[in-house]
Amino acid sequence: MTPDEFLRSLFARAVEVADPMQSLAAALPPKPDGRVLVIGAGKASARMAEAVEAEWGPCDGLVITRYGYARPCKGIEIVEAAHPVPDAAGEAATKRLLALLDGLTEDDFVLALISGGGSALLTAPAAGITLAEKQALTQALLASGAPIGEINGIRKELSAVKGGRLAAAAYPAKMLALMISDVPGDDPGDIASGPTVGHTGSAARALKALETWKVTPPASIKAFLDAGGDPVTPDDPRLSRVENVIYAAPSQSLAAAAELGEARSYKVELLGDSLEGEARDVAAAHAEIARKAAPGTLILSGGELTVTRRGNGIGGPNAEYALALAIALDGAANIHALACDTDGVDGAAEVAGAVIGPDTLAKAKAAGIDPGEALTRNDAHSFFAAINDQVVPGPTLTNVNDFRAILVAPTD
Repeated sequence: MTPDEFLRSLFARAVEVADPMQSLAAALPPKPDGRVLVIGAGKASARMAEAVEAEWGPCDGLVITRYGYARPCKGIEIVEAAHPVPDAAGEAATKRLLALLDGLTEDDFVLALISGGGSALLTAPAAGITLAEKQALTQALLASGAPIGEINGIRKELSAVKGGRLAAAAYPAKMLALMISDVPGDDPGDIASGPTVGHTGSAARALKALETWKVTPPASIKAFLDAGGDPVTPDDPRLSRVENVIYAAPSQSLAAAAELGEARSYKVELLGDSLEGEARDVAAAHAEIARKAAPGTLILSGGELTVTRRGNGIGGPNAEYALALAIALDGAANIHALACDTDGVDGAAEVAGAVIGPDTLAKAKAAGIDPGEALTRNDAHSFFAAINDQVVPGPTLTNVNDFRAILVAPTD
Protein backbone atom coordinates (compact mmCIF):
# COMPACT_ATOMS: atom_id res chain seq x y z
CA MET A 1 0.00 0.00 0.00
CA THR A 2 1.43 3.36 -1.03
CA PRO A 3 1.50 6.30 1.43
CA ASP A 4 -1.27 7.95 -0.61
CA GLU A 5 -3.46 4.84 -0.40
CA PHE A 6 -2.79 4.46 3.32
CA LEU A 7 -3.75 8.07 4.03
CA ARG A 8 -6.96 7.68 2.06
CA SER A 9 -7.75 4.49 3.99
CA LEU A 10 -7.34 6.41 7.27
CA PHE A 11 -9.83 9.03 6.08
CA ALA A 12 -12.27 6.34 4.96
CA ARG A 13 -12.06 4.72 8.39
CA ALA A 14 -12.63 8.05 10.15
CA VAL A 15 -15.79 8.57 8.09
CA GLU A 16 -16.99 4.99 8.57
CA VAL A 17 -16.87 5.23 12.37
CA ALA A 18 -19.09 8.33 12.26
CA ASP A 19 -21.64 6.85 9.83
CA PRO A 20 -25.03 6.98 11.60
CA MET A 21 -25.90 3.54 10.22
CA GLN A 22 -22.92 2.22 12.17
CA SER A 23 -23.20 4.30 15.33
CA LEU A 24 -26.67 5.71 16.04
CA ALA A 25 -28.47 2.54 17.15
CA ALA A 26 -26.45 2.29 20.38
CA ALA A 27 -27.74 5.72 21.47
CA LEU A 28 -31.36 5.16 20.47
CA PRO A 29 -33.84 4.13 23.21
CA PRO A 30 -36.78 1.81 22.54
CA LYS A 31 -39.50 3.56 20.58
CA PRO A 32 -41.86 5.28 23.05
CA ASP A 33 -45.55 4.54 23.17
CA GLY A 34 -47.90 7.23 21.94
CA ARG A 35 -47.23 9.91 19.35
CA VAL A 36 -43.61 10.08 18.14
CA LEU A 37 -42.30 12.84 15.87
CA VAL A 38 -38.82 12.79 14.28
CA ILE A 39 -37.30 16.10 13.21
CA GLY A 40 -33.80 17.23 12.41
CA ALA A 41 -31.32 19.23 10.38
CA GLY A 42 -27.74 18.85 9.22
CA LYS A 43 -25.56 17.16 6.64
CA ALA A 44 -25.89 13.84 8.47
CA SER A 45 -29.54 14.20 9.45
CA ALA A 46 -31.05 12.22 6.56
CA ARG A 47 -28.69 9.32 7.23
CA MET A 48 -29.58 9.60 10.92
CA ALA A 49 -33.27 9.41 10.02
CA GLU A 50 -32.56 6.34 7.91
CA ALA A 51 -30.79 4.74 10.88
CA VAL A 52 -33.72 5.56 13.19
CA GLU A 53 -36.21 3.89 10.88
CA ALA A 54 -33.93 0.85 10.60
CA GLU A 55 -34.49 0.42 14.36
CA TRP A 56 -37.96 1.86 14.95
CA GLY A 57 -39.66 1.27 11.62
CA PRO A 58 -41.52 4.02 9.71
CA CYS A 59 -41.91 7.29 11.66
CA ASP A 60 -43.66 10.61 11.19
CA GLY A 61 -41.52 13.67 10.82
CA LEU A 62 -39.40 15.98 8.69
CA VAL A 63 -35.64 16.35 8.37
CA ILE A 64 -33.69 19.00 6.44
CA THR A 65 -30.36 18.11 4.84
CA ARG A 66 -27.95 19.49 2.26
CA TYR A 67 -28.60 19.14 -1.47
CA GLY A 68 -27.38 15.71 -2.55
CA TYR A 69 -27.47 14.24 0.98
CA ALA A 70 -31.02 12.83 1.01
CA ARG A 71 -31.63 9.20 1.96
CA PRO A 72 -34.63 6.93 1.36
CA CYS A 73 -36.92 6.89 4.40
CA LYS A 74 -40.25 5.10 4.76
CA GLY A 75 -42.11 7.67 6.81
CA ILE A 76 -39.85 10.63 7.62
CA GLU A 77 -39.90 13.29 4.91
CA ILE A 78 -36.46 14.41 3.76
CA VAL A 79 -36.13 17.95 2.39
CA GLU A 80 -32.93 19.26 0.77
CA ALA A 81 -31.72 22.85 1.08
CA ALA A 82 -28.57 24.95 0.63
CA HIS A 83 -25.39 25.00 2.68
CA PRO A 84 -23.35 26.99 3.75
CA VAL A 85 -25.49 29.97 2.70
CA PRO A 86 -29.20 29.39 3.46
CA ASP A 87 -31.84 29.50 0.75
CA ALA A 88 -35.62 29.75 0.32
CA ALA A 89 -36.00 25.95 0.36
CA GLY A 90 -34.43 25.83 3.82
CA GLU A 91 -36.63 28.66 5.05
CA ALA A 92 -39.81 26.99 3.75
CA ALA A 93 -38.82 23.61 5.22
CA THR A 94 -38.04 25.17 8.59
CA LYS A 95 -41.46 26.82 8.71
CA ARG A 96 -43.07 23.43 8.01
CA LEU A 97 -40.94 21.79 10.70
CA LEU A 98 -42.00 24.39 13.26
CA ALA A 99 -45.64 23.88 12.26
CA LEU A 100 -45.30 20.17 13.10
CA LEU A 101 -44.30 21.13 16.65
CA ASP A 102 -47.26 23.42 17.16
CA GLY A 103 -49.84 22.03 19.60
CA LEU A 104 -47.83 19.11 20.98
CA THR A 105 -48.74 17.87 24.46
CA GLU A 106 -46.74 16.48 27.37
CA ASP A 107 -47.69 12.97 26.22
CA ASP A 108 -45.90 13.42 22.89
CA PHE A 109 -42.24 12.54 22.17
CA VAL A 110 -39.92 14.36 19.78
CA LEU A 111 -36.65 12.90 18.53
CA ALA A 112 -34.39 15.63 17.17
CA LEU A 113 -31.51 14.58 14.90
CA ILE A 114 -28.89 17.32 14.86
CA SER A 115 -25.57 17.47 13.01
CA GLY A 116 -23.17 19.98 11.53
CA GLY A 117 -24.61 22.06 8.73
CA GLY A 118 -27.85 22.60 10.62
CA SER A 119 -26.98 26.25 11.15
CA ALA A 120 -27.58 26.99 7.47
CA LEU A 121 -30.30 24.42 6.90
CA LEU A 122 -32.52 25.52 9.81
CA THR A 123 -33.49 28.90 8.41
CA ALA A 124 -36.09 31.03 10.16
CA PRO A 125 -34.98 34.66 10.51
CA ALA A 126 -35.99 36.54 13.63
CA ALA A 127 -38.81 39.07 13.37
CA GLY A 128 -38.01 41.98 11.09
CA ILE A 129 -35.08 40.26 9.33
CA THR A 130 -35.33 38.88 5.79
CA LEU A 131 -33.71 35.78 4.31
CA ALA A 132 -31.78 37.96 1.85
CA GLU A 133 -30.28 39.92 4.74
CA LYS A 134 -29.24 36.73 6.54
CA GLN A 135 -27.73 35.38 3.30
CA ALA A 136 -25.65 38.52 2.81
CA LEU A 137 -24.47 38.46 6.42
CA THR A 138 -23.57 34.75 6.23
CA GLN A 139 -21.51 35.27 3.07
CA ALA A 140 -19.64 38.17 4.67
CA LEU A 141 -18.93 36.20 7.84
CA LEU A 142 -17.68 33.16 5.90
CA ALA A 143 -15.27 35.37 3.98
CA SER A 144 -14.05 37.22 7.08
CA GLY A 145 -12.02 34.37 8.58
CA ALA A 146 -14.11 34.37 11.76
CA PRO A 147 -14.07 31.06 13.69
CA ILE A 148 -17.21 28.98 13.26
CA GLY A 149 -18.07 29.48 16.94
CA GLU A 150 -18.23 33.25 16.43
CA ILE A 151 -20.33 32.85 13.29
CA ASN A 152 -22.78 30.52 14.97
CA GLY A 153 -23.06 32.80 18.01
CA ILE A 154 -24.26 35.55 15.69
CA ARG A 155 -26.60 33.15 13.89
CA LYS A 156 -28.24 32.21 17.20
CA GLU A 157 -29.13 35.82 17.92
CA LEU A 158 -30.81 36.30 14.55
CA SER A 159 -32.87 33.12 14.39
CA ALA A 160 -36.35 32.00 15.38
CA VAL A 161 -35.16 28.41 15.68
CA LYS A 162 -31.53 28.32 16.87
CA GLY A 163 -30.21 28.84 20.41
CA GLY A 164 -32.86 26.64 22.07
CA ARG A 165 -35.83 28.02 20.16
CA LEU A 166 -36.56 24.74 18.35
CA ALA A 167 -36.89 22.89 21.66
CA ALA A 168 -38.95 25.72 23.14
CA ALA A 169 -41.36 25.38 20.21
CA ALA A 170 -41.89 21.68 21.04
CA TYR A 171 -42.73 22.27 24.72
CA PRO A 172 -44.44 20.64 26.64
CA ALA A 173 -43.54 17.50 24.65
CA LYS A 174 -40.57 15.46 25.81
CA MET A 175 -37.57 15.77 23.49
CA LEU A 176 -34.42 13.72 22.98
CA ALA A 177 -31.81 15.38 20.76
CA LEU A 178 -29.20 13.01 19.32
CA MET A 179 -26.19 14.88 17.95
CA ILE A 180 -23.11 14.30 15.86
CA SER A 181 -20.49 16.86 16.89
CA ASP A 182 -18.57 18.80 14.27
CA VAL A 183 -17.36 21.56 16.60
CA PRO A 184 -14.14 22.03 18.57
CA GLY A 185 -14.82 21.15 22.18
CA ASP A 186 -18.04 19.22 21.45
CA ASP A 187 -20.31 21.81 23.09
CA PRO A 188 -23.94 20.85 22.30
CA GLY A 189 -24.79 24.54 22.16
CA ASP A 190 -22.42 24.99 19.21
CA ILE A 191 -23.60 22.06 17.07
CA ALA A 192 -25.89 23.50 14.37
CA SER A 193 -26.05 26.63 16.55
CA GLY A 194 -27.77 24.75 19.38
CA PRO A 195 -31.44 24.57 18.31
CA THR A 196 -32.21 22.45 21.39
CA VAL A 197 -29.79 24.14 23.82
CA GLY A 198 -30.33 27.39 25.71
CA HIS A 199 -28.25 30.33 24.52
CA THR A 200 -25.56 31.73 26.81
CA GLY A 201 -24.46 34.59 24.54
CA SER A 202 -25.95 38.01 24.05
CA ALA A 203 -26.86 40.52 21.39
CA ALA A 204 -24.08 42.78 22.63
CA ARG A 205 -21.55 40.00 22.16
CA ALA A 206 -22.80 39.41 18.62
CA LEU A 207 -22.40 43.10 17.80
CA LYS A 208 -18.85 43.03 19.19
CA ALA A 209 -18.02 39.97 17.05
CA LEU A 210 -19.29 41.71 13.92
CA GLU A 211 -17.09 44.68 14.75
CA THR A 212 -14.07 42.46 15.43
CA TRP A 213 -14.36 40.69 12.07
CA LYS A 214 -15.12 43.93 10.22
CA VAL A 215 -18.55 42.82 9.01
CA THR A 216 -21.16 45.56 8.65
CA PRO A 217 -24.67 44.15 9.17
CA PRO A 218 -27.81 45.36 7.38
CA ALA A 219 -29.71 48.06 9.26
CA SER A 220 -32.50 45.68 10.32
CA ILE A 221 -30.02 43.25 11.89
CA LYS A 222 -28.18 46.00 13.73
CA ALA A 223 -31.49 47.38 15.03
CA PHE A 224 -32.58 43.93 16.22
CA LEU A 225 -29.30 43.39 18.07
CA ASP A 226 -29.28 46.92 19.49
CA ALA A 227 -32.70 46.14 21.01
CA GLY A 228 -31.27 43.10 22.81
CA GLY A 229 -32.60 40.29 20.63
CA ASP A 230 -34.96 37.62 21.92
CA PRO A 231 -32.88 34.94 23.71
CA VAL A 232 -33.96 31.55 25.09
CA THR A 233 -31.67 31.10 28.08
CA PRO A 234 -30.59 27.73 29.55
CA ASP A 235 -32.94 28.15 32.54
CA ASP A 236 -36.00 28.75 30.34
CA PRO A 237 -38.74 26.37 31.64
CA ARG A 238 -39.57 25.39 28.05
CA LEU A 239 -36.23 23.52 27.94
CA SER A 240 -36.96 21.48 31.06
CA ARG A 241 -38.09 18.41 29.12
CA VAL A 242 -35.14 18.24 26.73
CA GLU A 243 -32.23 15.79 26.86
CA ASN A 244 -29.21 16.48 24.62
CA VAL A 245 -26.89 13.58 23.79
CA ILE A 246 -23.74 13.68 21.65
CA TYR A 247 -23.24 10.14 20.42
CA ALA A 248 -20.53 10.67 17.76
CA ALA A 249 -17.60 13.09 17.84
CA PRO A 250 -14.28 13.81 16.10
CA SER A 251 -12.27 12.11 18.87
CA GLN A 252 -13.81 8.74 17.96
CA SER A 253 -12.81 9.07 14.32
CA LEU A 254 -9.26 10.08 15.21
CA ALA A 255 -9.03 7.12 17.59
CA ALA A 256 -10.15 4.74 14.84
CA ALA A 257 -7.52 6.14 12.47
CA ALA A 258 -4.90 5.85 15.19
CA GLU A 259 -5.73 2.16 15.59
CA LEU A 260 -5.08 1.61 11.89
CA GLY A 261 -1.77 3.42 12.18
CA GLU A 262 -0.68 1.41 15.20
CA ALA A 263 -1.66 -1.82 13.43
CA ARG A 264 0.91 -0.91 10.76
CA SER A 265 3.53 -0.21 13.46
CA TYR A 266 3.43 3.57 13.20
CA LYS A 267 4.03 5.69 16.27
CA VAL A 268 0.90 7.83 16.50
CA GLU A 269 1.02 11.42 17.69
CA LEU A 270 -2.35 13.08 18.35
CA LEU A 271 -2.32 16.86 18.17
CA GLY A 272 -5.93 17.12 19.34
CA ASP A 273 -9.45 16.95 17.93
CA SER A 274 -10.35 20.62 18.38
CA LEU A 275 -7.65 22.66 16.60
CA GLU A 276 -8.70 26.06 15.30
CA GLY A 277 -6.92 28.87 13.49
CA GLU A 278 -6.01 30.15 10.04
CA ALA A 279 -5.40 27.13 7.79
CA ARG A 280 -2.09 28.33 6.37
CA ASP A 281 -0.72 29.25 9.81
CA VAL A 282 -1.62 25.87 11.30
CA ALA A 283 -0.04 24.18 8.28
CA ALA A 284 3.23 26.02 8.83
CA ALA A 285 3.31 24.92 12.47
CA HIS A 286 2.54 21.32 11.52
CA ALA A 287 5.30 21.32 8.91
CA GLU A 288 7.81 22.02 11.69
CA ILE A 289 6.39 19.19 13.78
CA ALA A 290 6.61 16.81 10.83
CA ARG A 291 10.22 17.75 10.03
CA LYS A 292 11.24 16.93 13.60
CA ALA A 293 9.30 13.66 13.80
CA ALA A 294 11.08 10.34 13.56
CA PRO A 295 10.50 8.12 10.52
CA GLY A 296 7.52 5.86 11.11
CA THR A 297 5.38 8.55 12.76
CA LEU A 298 1.72 9.25 12.03
CA ILE A 299 0.52 12.70 13.14
CA LEU A 300 -3.27 13.11 13.46
CA SER A 301 -5.42 16.13 14.19
CA GLY A 302 -8.98 17.41 13.90
CA GLY A 303 -10.96 20.54 14.58
CA GLU A 304 -12.11 23.32 12.27
CA LEU A 305 -9.71 25.67 10.53
CA THR A 306 -10.66 28.91 8.84
CA VAL A 307 -9.67 30.83 5.72
CA THR A 308 -9.63 34.58 5.38
CA ARG A 309 -10.55 35.35 1.78
CA ARG A 310 -7.74 37.27 0.13
CA GLY A 311 -8.32 36.24 -3.47
CA ASN A 312 -11.04 35.00 -5.81
CA GLY A 313 -9.96 31.39 -6.19
CA ILE A 314 -11.79 28.15 -5.39
CA GLY A 315 -10.68 26.75 -2.05
CA GLY A 316 -11.54 25.53 1.40
CA PRO A 317 -9.78 25.19 4.77
CA ASN A 318 -8.53 21.64 4.18
CA ALA A 319 -7.23 22.20 0.68
CA GLU A 320 -5.60 25.47 1.75
CA TYR A 321 -3.98 23.69 4.71
CA ALA A 322 -2.64 20.99 2.37
CA LEU A 323 -1.27 23.52 -0.10
CA ALA A 324 0.37 25.62 2.63
CA LEU A 325 1.81 22.44 4.17
CA ALA A 326 3.32 21.36 0.85
CA ILE A 327 4.90 24.78 0.42
CA ALA A 328 6.29 24.76 3.97
CA LEU A 329 7.69 21.23 3.60
CA ASP A 330 9.28 22.16 0.25
CA GLY A 331 9.59 18.57 -0.95
CA ALA A 332 10.88 17.10 2.32
CA ALA A 333 11.61 13.43 1.79
CA ASN A 334 9.21 10.75 3.05
CA ILE A 335 6.55 13.18 4.34
CA HIS A 336 3.04 12.70 3.01
CA ALA A 337 -0.24 14.20 4.24
CA LEU A 338 -4.00 14.31 3.79
CA ALA A 339 -6.44 17.00 4.88
CA CYS A 340 -10.18 16.47 4.35
CA ASP A 341 -13.55 17.46 5.73
CA THR A 342 -15.43 14.37 6.87
CA ASP A 343 -18.67 15.61 5.31
CA GLY A 344 -17.08 15.37 1.86
CA VAL A 345 -17.30 19.12 1.24
CA ASP A 346 -14.39 21.49 1.84
CA GLY A 347 -15.61 25.07 1.69
CA ALA A 348 -18.20 25.41 -1.05
CA ALA A 349 -16.64 22.83 -3.38
CA GLU A 350 -17.84 19.25 -3.76
CA VAL A 351 -14.37 18.07 -2.77
CA ALA A 352 -13.33 16.74 0.65
CA GLY A 353 -9.73 17.93 0.47
CA ALA A 354 -6.37 16.81 -0.88
CA VAL A 355 -3.25 14.70 -0.44
CA ILE A 356 0.34 15.87 -0.73
CA GLY A 357 3.74 14.21 -0.90
CA PRO A 358 7.41 15.00 -1.54
CA ASP A 359 6.62 15.38 -5.27
CA THR A 360 3.70 17.83 -4.94
CA LEU A 361 5.67 20.95 -5.85
CA ALA A 362 7.45 19.11 -8.67
CA LYS A 363 4.07 18.08 -10.11
CA ALA A 364 2.93 21.69 -9.94
CA LYS A 365 6.06 22.89 -11.74
CA ALA A 366 5.56 20.33 -14.49
CA ALA A 367 1.96 21.51 -14.87
CA GLY A 368 3.05 25.16 -15.02
CA ILE A 369 1.35 26.09 -11.75
CA ASP A 370 2.78 28.45 -9.13
CA PRO A 371 1.90 27.09 -5.64
CA GLY A 372 2.53 30.42 -3.93
CA GLU A 373 0.25 32.27 -6.34
CA ALA A 374 -2.47 29.65 -5.85
CA LEU A 375 -2.24 30.11 -2.09
CA THR A 376 -2.37 33.89 -2.40
CA ARG A 377 -5.56 33.64 -4.48
CA ASN A 378 -7.16 31.05 -2.14
CA ASP A 379 -7.24 28.72 -5.14
CA ALA A 380 -6.18 25.45 -3.51
CA HIS A 381 -8.93 23.31 -5.07
CA SER A 382 -7.90 24.37 -8.58
CA PHE A 383 -4.27 23.67 -7.69
CA PHE A 384 -4.93 20.09 -6.55
CA ALA A 385 -7.36 19.42 -9.40
CA ALA A 386 -4.60 20.30 -11.88
CA ILE A 387 -2.16 17.77 -10.36
CA ASN A 388 -4.85 15.11 -9.73
CA ASP A 389 -4.42 15.03 -5.95
CA GLN A 390 -7.93 15.89 -4.80
CA VAL A 391 -9.95 13.61 -2.50
CA VAL A 392 -13.50 13.36 -3.84
CA PRO A 393 -15.59 10.80 -1.93
CA GLY A 394 -18.96 12.37 -2.72
CA PRO A 395 -21.54 12.86 0.08
CA THR A 396 -20.29 10.97 3.14
CA LEU A 397 -23.64 11.37 4.96
CA THR A 398 -21.90 12.32 8.20
CA ASN A 399 -19.90 15.23 9.61
CA VAL A 400 -17.30 15.17 12.40
CA ASN A 401 -15.29 18.04 10.97
CA ASP A 402 -11.73 18.20 9.67
CA PHE A 403 -9.49 15.15 9.51
CA ARG A 404 -5.76 15.66 9.01
CA ALA A 405 -3.02 13.04 8.84
CA ILE A 406 0.70 13.56 8.27
CA LEU A 407 2.70 10.43 7.53
CA VAL A 408 6.46 10.49 8.11
CA ALA A 409 7.24 7.31 6.24
CA PRO A 410 10.04 4.93 7.21
CA THR A 411 13.22 5.69 5.31
CA ASP A 412 13.44 2.14 3.99
